[in-house]
Amino acid sequence: MKKLVFTVSAAFMLTAAPSAKAQFVVTDPANLASGILNSANEIIQTSSTVSNVVKNFKEVEKVYKQGKEYYDKLQAINNLVKDARKVQQTVLLVGDVSQMYVQNFGKMLNDPNFSVQELTAIANGYSVLLGESTELLKELKQIVNSSTLSLNDKERMDIIDRVYKEVKEYHGLVRYYTNKNITVSILRAKKQSNTKRVLDLYGTPSQKYW
Repeated sequence: MKKLVFTVSAAFMLTAAPSAKAQFVVTDPANLASGILNSANEIIQTSSTVSNVVKNFKEVEKVYKQGKEYYDKLQAINNLVKDARKVQQTVLLVGDVSQMYVQNFGKMLNDPNFSVQELTAIANGYSVLLGESTELLKELKQIVNSSTLSLNDKERMDIIDRVYKEVKEYHGLVRYYTNKNITVSILRAKKQSNTKRVLDLYGTPSQKYW
């Protein structure tokens, strides 16, 4: 029983401290996601022009790029047991949500089919979805690293399972949200007989997140 909890805890701790084998950067995944979210919220609160949106989004990109090496290294670990892998995959899903936001919203900033008001609204939608995912990641961190004796192994694993499933749902919602926004741009481009420009910007559905 104790070994199971230790194994799962170790999986999450690997994402926050250096290891001789994995050589992780010292990064707390919950704090990293919160940093991206805080930067994303700046777009909503202070952006009144396209130039302001672009300026604030560069801060989002900066925070994400600082953590990309961490996500890449976490992705490369293959020797975790099943329960520990679920913790790993939950963290990676939140990282993927951040990547979908950063990559696609960055392209939307160069899309003439969106106004500054629409871009701010889109940023708000991403911020809400990322915020929910981040809170679930914080809950996972608290459960996995908790030293409390109030939870037995089964209760702890049940919570890990629930958080994983909920984060996976938000991951799907972000993909869907991205798809719908790009579809709006494509429909507007069709009216202007300029579909190719949009497809060149976002790529084909098989290449990208939509």
